[in-house]
Amino acid sequence: MRTKALLALALAAAAVPGMAQEHLKSLDGKGLDPNISPKEDFYGHVNSKWMKNHPLSPEYSRYGQFNILNDSSNNRVQRLVMGLAATNPAKGTNAYKIANIYELAMDSVRRNREGAAPIKADLAKIENTKPEDMENLLIWIHRNYGSPFFNAAPQEDLGNSNIYAMYVGSTGLGLGDRDYYLLKDKKHKDILNAYDKLIQTDMKLAGYSAKDAKRIAKNVIKIETLLADSTWTREQSRNIPAMYNIRTMAQLQEMYPNIPWNRWFKETMNIDAPETVIVTEINTVKQADKLIKTLSDREKKDYYLWEYVSGAAPYLSDDFANASFEFNKVMSGVQQQRPRWKKALGAVEGVMGEGIGQLYVEKYFPESSKEYMLQLVENLRNALGKHIINLSWMSDDTKVQAMKKLNAFTVKIGYPDKWKDYSLLEIDPALSYYENMHNAAMWAQDRYLEKWGKPVDKSEWGMTPQTINAYYSPLANEIVFPAGILQAPFFDPEASDAENYGGIGVVIGHEMTHGFDDQGCNFDAKGNMVNWWTPEDAEKFQKLTQGLADQFNEIEIFPDLKANGAYTLGENIADHGGLRVAYTAWLDSQKKKGVDITSEEAKIDGLDPTQVFYMNYANLWANNIRDEEKRRLTMADPHSLGVNRVNVSLRNIDPFFKAFGIKAGDKMFRPESERITIW
Repeated sequence: MRTKALLALALAAAAVPGMAQEHLKSLDGKGLDPNISPKEDFYGHVNSKWMKNHPLSPEYSRYGQFNILNDSSNNRVQRLVMGLAATNPAKGTNAYKIANIYELAMDSVRRNREGAAPIKADLAKIENTKPEDMENLLIWIHRNYGSPFFNAAPQEDLGNSNIYAMYVGSTGLGLGDRDYYLLKDKKHKDILNAYDKLIQTDMKLAGYSAKDAKRIAKNVIKIETLLADSTWTREQSRNIPAMYNIRTMAQLQEMYPNIPWNRWFKETMNIDAPETVIVTEINTVKQADKLIKTLSDREKKDYYLWEYVSGAAPYLSDDFANASFEFNKVMSGVQQQRPRWKKALGAVEGVMGEGIGQLYVEKYFPESSKEYMLQLVENLRNALGKHIINLSWMSDDTKVQAMKKLNAFTVKIGYPDKWKDYSLLEIDPALSYYENMHNAAMWAQDRYLEKWGKPVDKSEWGMTPQTINAYYSPLANEIVFPAGILQAPFFDPEASDAENYGGIGVVIGHEMTHGFDDQGCNFDAKGNMVNWWTPEDAEKFQKLTQGLADQFNEIEIFPDLKANGAYTLGENIADHGGLRVAYTAWLDSQKKKGVDITSEEAKIDGLDPTQVFYMNYANLWANNIRDEEKRRLTMADPHSLGVNRVNVSLRNIDPFFKAFGIKAGDKMFRPESERITIW
């Protein structure tokens, strides 16, 4: 089986002595565009010069501040990896494993010589399976290579986040979203045709004739389209309580009689079938169960073949990489493949991310940054508490529960207190790159499955320290800020408080507010799915959040496509709350320091500090993006496009209007009666 998270929520290192040449800067006042008024297009006023100075290179479908930080992180990680390789590390050490994964990934000569040879035996096993052994084949695929038709995995119990429950749900679709299969306009047809071409190309590279490859592609798309037809929409997937459907094993077997559940659990997870499971999408698994019975053996084999080959392709010859790139050109508009060394680093981090992370923080993340962040988080926590207490729409009973949850937040900054143990992971340079990556995946899967029957370890991290991101986990009620994101323009110890609070301060507030967004609000202070709202407050909250969704629904991305306010609602609520809470925290911090933010002395490069606060927020989302990627993200990403995270969100913020003198008649103006205030 390929373990997957069935539920998820989510959104550079500080200066180090000797690294001055790498120090990234926050907001540059000289980069503001005087030809674009902040009253008309605030995003353009702050970012248009940046966009002109950072044109899209062929490698990228979009390029923004996150990419700059990723490039910085990649450069640092590359130096660490190359440094390890130069030390001729002892066999079995983390350094040995990291260096050899990187070398295997870089050795295109060997991979091109091997071609599809590393997967031929397994493809033959699939092809040669007899009719009476098709059930065995399904279990073998699930144990070793993928999750065709359905998926199951242990994860924290939504009702009791201290223990693991077994979840059963849908498998992933090759194209990610159901609309790519079901909508019949030209754009979606073009992508589906490109997917068809990818499947045929890869299967021919795997040794199949053109005729057989065409049949395989036809059957794969047929099956994935049938699965897509029963898959939840993006909006439905945000309804967490609807995913909590507890069933006994007897009920599960009765609901889905064509899946051998007892055998499946024993032979894929090496556990006895659990007494109960949680079915996340009842009808989707029902469709899978039906297909397992009604499809011919040939159709199922073709589906399994693609499940296998698509998973192996990134670790085979350049011909497979080229085929994937041709597909991505249609999907996202990217014009050039990533350099081989970046792909190789991605492979290393995918297998041993925390092993790299331990080296990363030792070299690039000072404790002073962690201490600063801890204080910043407490300032934001206090500010959010003020907002909750002063809410006019929330009752006192619900406020008490909200404050309990806020005060119970766990804060993780920089890196884990306990690092992952890679001692049992084996990397053998005598084996092919694919074989090593498959063995590493099996090691990671077995390590994951060992969690079953044990208490949840809440000290674990869901991101590596070098990751340029942050997240909130509702089941752990925790906010996590890896070391990677703690550099400019998000955080810079040399920058003003206005910049830091408008940067990382808003990010902190954003992640905190996720605990109270349209999904986070379903969980209590302990991370359990408990309704802590009064019915009246829940109704008021829904009305306010619907108003925010409606604002984004009005945005036209293309003449045939509008933004999806329902799907992006959680992230938009978090941006909305982050902006409000960070601003309050910044004001409080200046009062404590005795700073009069209206004085001439408080100005930053001649700019009002309140203006700088909002400018650096806008600066976070500076990016250039191809039309294909705009369309893809609008369909698949729960985050709004950067320009809308700025121009739409800020049009609800009263201090923003005051700071820039925005009045009726200006494009950035929104009448007070239409402004949404949630937190």
